[in-house]
Order: sequence, then structure tokens, then C-alpha cells
Amino acid sequence: MPLKNSNRFHLAILAGDLTIAKKFYCDLLGCKAGNYEEGAWVDINFWGNELTLHQSDNKGHREPHPTDAMTVCVPHFGVHLSAEDFEEVKGRLDAVNFEYLESPYRRFKGTQQELETFFIEDPNGNAIEVKTMMNPEILFDVVLPEQS
Repeated sequence: MPLKNSNRFHLAILAGDLTIAKKFYCDLLGCKAGNYEEGAWVDINFWGNELTLHQSDNKGHREPHPTDAMTVCVPHFGVHLSAEDFEEVKGRLDAVNFEYLESPYRRFKGTQQELETFFIEDPNGNAIEVKTMMNPEILFDVVLPEQS
């Protein structure tokens, strides 16, 4: 039986100090805060997805992982945005001279899979990828190299 699509995901992460984390996600990235338990957790509307930030004393662990064009932080999470929203978020970051983990760049230039992406980290060290795809409708079209 094929999977049915869901337009939302839920992710819970260690966020360090919730006041600082909320400022990052709401004031800098432009997300909205939702339900919460004072001093314990807060839900963030992460472009229509439920991101739950949990108060913690621990930072997230990540390590570099090579890909086709660069090394990315694993684990990381992210969001696919429209080109307009992508430019807005990038503009917010650039306006405060935010330091990228990986500066904006294009991958798969000249192909149907072309996209622009960048990586940032939140105040607790969680890696976030923000991307915009030129052809988002082909996200799950598999392009496999010919087998010999």
C-alpha cells in the first residue's frame, strides 16, 4: 500500500536556553511561537511544521559528512522554501551579518535537481539547512546512474 502524503512533520530538539532559542527562531528566522510549557519546551511554527524546542543544558552532537560538492553537518534538519521566502530568510541573516556554517550556494547547476542552499546553526549548535529548489515537484523522482 503506497504511503499517503503528510504536509507536516514534527521534530523535537535540545534547544539550550529557551529565551535565546525563541529569539533565534522567531526574531531572526521569522517563525512564530505556539504552545509551550514554561521553562520546559515551546512549539515553533517552522514554516507549517511543528518544531519543539526543549530546554536543556546539553548541546547537540554533529559531525561532518561528505556529499557531492561539500561536507554537511550530520545530523541536521531543514526546510524547503519558495524562492521568495528563501531570499527573505537569507536577507534577515545577512542584515545582521550572521555567520553561516556553509554560505549560500547552488548545487546541481544546469540540471532539473538544481537548488540553492545554505547551512546555519541555532544557539544550541543544531545545524539547519535552508533550501529552495528550482523544480520542487521532482523532489522524489529518483535519478539513478546506469548499472553496468
